[in-house]
Amino acid sequence: TQVCRAGNIVLFLLAVDSGAQVVFCDKDEAGGRAVEQELLGTVFIPGDVTQEGDLQTLISETVSRFGHLDCVVNNAGYHPPAQLPEETSAQGFRQLLEENLLGAYTLIKLALPHLRKSKGNIINISSLVGAIGQSQALTYVATKGAVTAMTKALALDESRYGVRVNCISPGNIWTPLWQELAAATSDPRATILEGTLAQPLGRMGQPAEVGAAAVFLASEATFCTGLELFMTGGAELGYGRKLQPQHLRLSIHLRFIHHS
Repeated sequence: TQVCRAGNIVLFLLAVDSGAQVVFCDKDEAGGRAVEQELLGTVFIPGDVTQEGDLQTLISETVSRFGHLDCVVNNAGYHPPAQLPEETSAQGFRQLLEENLLGAYTLIKLALPHLRKSKGNIINISSLVGAIGQSQALTYVATKGAVTAMTKALALDESRYGVRVNCISPGNIWTPLWQELAAATSDPRATILEGTLAQPLGRMGQPAEVGAAAVFLASEATFCTGLELFMTGGAELGYGRKLQPQHLRLSIHLRFIHHS
């Protein structure tokens, strides 16, 4: 039995095809019910990952229905639009921490007694940018870096119980959130092209590829714990342009003033 936060229909489909009984929660009740009806073998329980009571219900309902819990997948998250550091706020950061980090922490804490009994495993969905950074995404990068760090700390603590803890760090995956962020830019087509060209493989990843990695970590990677699995198409490899043209002009101008 697997518990997944937030709707990822491809992951659910792959998990069901692999023989898992999938329980998932989302605060979008209509969307969750639609997925439950579409995919046999899934159970939807309404819930907000920032509310501990909802997560407690998710765990208790799962164990009540199936008698055990084998895997938890923390997949809820949000990426705000591009923001300069001075445009962020402490309140906005707190809200993002609740959704991207503290929700995962709370669900894990509630699930651990059951996972220890089953010698189960945890999969956290982090992000490549948690390891390499991202421009104009200070708060998002901070939350995802924390997810990766939490994964490694948990792997150490839970190894004595036989519980494995791993994370997947996707790069550019063509999801509705990526489409939404691109649409918010001044030139969506150019934004999508830039995102595509960031990978040596020459394309963005597909949700099914991340789903397949999650199924592998859950069921086959029995000697892996504390692993951060990059699903990036090689985006982090090699040198790349980091300085934007306008910054280069400013740098040359300042050097000219200094030497004058």
